[in-house]
Amino acid sequence: MSMIQVENLTFSYASSYDNIFEDVSFQIDTDWKLGFIGRNGRGKTTFLNLLLGKQEYSGKIISSVQFDYFPYPVAEQSRITETILLEICPLAEEWELMRELSYLDVDVSVLWRPFETLSNGEQTKVLLTALFLNEGHFLLIDEPTNHLDTKARELVSAYLRKKKGFILVSHDRHFLDGCVDHIISLNRTNIDVQSGNFSSWMTNFQRQQQFEQTQQERLQKDIRHLQQAARRSAVWSDRVEASKIGAADKGYVGHKAAKMMKRAKSCEARHQRAIEQQSGLLKNIETMENLKLSPLSYHTDTLISFSDVAVSYDSNPVCAPVSFAVKRGDRIILEGKNGSGKSSLLKLLTGQPIAYTGTIHRGSGLVISYVPQDTSYLHGSLTDFAKENHIDESLFKAILRKMDFERIQFEKDMRDFSGGQKKKVLIAQSLCTKAHLYVWDEPLNFIDIYSRMQIEQLLKDFSPSMVFVEHDKAFQESIATKIIRL
Repeated sequence: MSMIQVENLTFSYASSYDNIFEDVSFQIDTDWKLGFIGRNGRGKTTFLNLLLGKQEYSGKIISSVQFDYFPYPVAEQSRITETILLEICPLAEEWELMRELSYLDVDVSVLWRPFETLSNGEQTKVLLTALFLNEGHFLLIDEPTNHLDTKARELVSAYLRKKKGFILVSHDRHFLDGCVDHIISLNRTNIDVQSGNFSSWMTNFQRQQQFEQTQQERLQKDIRHLQQAARRSAVWSDRVEASKIGAADKGYVGHKAAKMMKRAKSCEARHQRAIEQQSGLLKNIETMENLKLSPLSYHTDTLISFSDVAVSYDSNPVCAPVSFAVKRGDRIILEGKNGSGKSSLLKLLTGQPIAYTGTIHRGSGLVISYVPQDTSYLHGSLTDFAKENHIDESLFKAILRKMDFERIQFEKDMRDFSGGQKKKVLIAQSLCTKAHLYVWDEPLNFIDIYSRMQIEQLLKDFSPSMVFVEHDKAFQESIATKIIRL
């Protein structure tokens, strides 16, 4: 057991005038299992890179452990998986690799397959096992869940619960609750460390916000009353002072005026203290403004139906035939392992040319808004994106502002956005589109916790017809009206 100490850390990118971190100090124990949370674009990955020594900064980061980073960059992915893993953890024995893989329900035969033939979920699992076999290292795990299905997330969460010595960046509330014992929160003005899982942290955070909100309201009332009292006392003092002219007892009147002035000064001092006290409140408040949606009403109850539909590639079926109907107000989740055809079925829903068997009946004139899983194609300005997609630019940017985009982001090329910011662009585009059916493929990948809750509330408020794939269990339980298991 040792400590990682951060002292007076200040950092900004050379291209920016604003500090990402400013005079930040805290310490963490290397035995802790830390969940790292914060808004998109606020600096979580940047902080991990500072720990890895990839950027210059002012202040100190003091540590006696070696840091390893996930996702680990794998060169020459055509090589056999075991060869790659033994490069990552050279002291590990083959039986140790096999033991760790069994904990994650991965067939040990993957060790002797080319790494590139493994699914994204399998690659995530084997790299995690190898990195944890480096004894005495401290692991920095950056959003491991984005390629994991629901079952895999549960397995990885249970696996991490048995480990120690890591910082885990994740926005999946259920996943965090299952495996961490401390939370690092990257707030607006500081970095805070608390004992407990995400749920206990959120309860504490909301209580603190409510307390500060109550204090803010009380102080605002006090400030108004003190301002009024100070003005009244000053006016009275001036009037009394003026009455000295021609007065028989000028000493008495002067004493009274001085007393009034002293009262005014006292009110002013209390007023200043209240302002200073108020300025220390609500610095880290996270607002979640209500989003809006204008779904179109369809003329019949059934929008689209699948009857014994199976996607096929090169005449080989990807999944067993599936049958379901999407009715008005349904919010249907497609659930299944990675590679079971979920994304392909969504593409079929939108009319994309994919080979399949079975029957699809799509209602006439059905308008669909689609959020794809991939964001890599996004480039250029938000203004050009709005024009190309025929959406109202003002509405589009207003939605992004509500989802915590700073105005400076509007000037950037989308290539420079974080993964979460890119996903928000696609969701904002969808929210600008009036449609009968909203089809979203893993919409929450990389998106911060606050925005997830914001989107949940939106879908509850407006109840659009939806079919989506999403592995965030808390989101599933909050939103889905039906589950189709593949």
